[in-house]
This record gives sequence, C-alpha cells and structure tokens, in this order.
Amino acid sequence: MTLEQELQAEKVTHLDLSGFCQIASGTSVRETLDRMRQAGHNVALIVEDSKLIGVFTDRDVLRKVSTEPETWDRPIDKVMTPDPVTVLPDSSAAEALWLMGDKHFRNLPVVSQEGTIMGNMTYRAIVGYLAARYPVEVLNRPLRPDQFPRKAEGG
Repeated sequence: MTLEQELQAEKVTHLDLSGFCQIASGTSVRETLDRMRQAGHNVALIVEDSKLIGVFTDRDVLRKVSTEPETWDRPIDKVMTPDPVTVLPDSSAAEALWLMGDKHFRNLPVVSQEGTIMGNMTYRAIVGYLAARYPVEVLNRPLRPDQFPRKAEGG
C-alpha cells in the first residue's frame, strides 16, 4: 500500500487532534492569549453553546492584535475568523491534508455532524502519524541530509 493510499484510508479521528484551546464566545482577547500561552497552543477554537463559531490563531495575533493594543480587552469574537472551514471526523487524512494545502490553512477543525468539536487537524498530526507508522524512516533522518561535516566528528 502506498503512502497516498494509507492517508486515503486513514480517518482524521485516528490522528492526534489535541493541539488547540477551546474558548467561550465573549472571552477577552487578553484572556484568550493567556490561555493559549499557558496551554502551549497556537490556535483557539471559539465556541458558543458547545458549537464552533470561530477560530483564532497566532496569525490573527500578528495581523489583528499585535499592532492594536486596544483590541486586547475586546471580545475574541471581534478578531476571530468566523464560520471556519471544517472537516467531519470520517474524512480521510488525505482529504484534510489536501484542503489544508489548497486553502493555506495550518489548522483545520474537525467537527461532528452535530457541530461538536472533535479536534484540530494540523501538519504536526500528519508528521506524528508518519513518525509512528515509519519510525526508522522519519525519526532517523538527519536535519539536513545533504550536508556533510567539514571534519571528522570529535576531531
């Protein structure tokens, strides 16, 4: 089976979709940033009545917040991306990956038919899947495979 066939067969729910914070609508931008920083995540999924209504990422911080400190105490709803593109849990990893590449997304929320957040698809989830599936090939690669040392190691 080729890698493409494996990714077509693999559902996004089988990947690590845990890289996000869930934030209630109306929460201040400042508190959202604090919670993202504490959790070590670069994306917040904004919910209202347990349904996804928006996404706020580190790119939004750079584009909409960093140069306008007055936004820090406003509701996150004012600077989030409303009605984000999502995928269903039974979508294939290949479909989700294609959508992310086509739309230039780094985060793709995974949402059930009922609108409940199941997780957040990222490139890191794909790399984790590949590392688990092909540990020798993925984890043993040098950072720069085409680079050769100028002198013997330890010399």
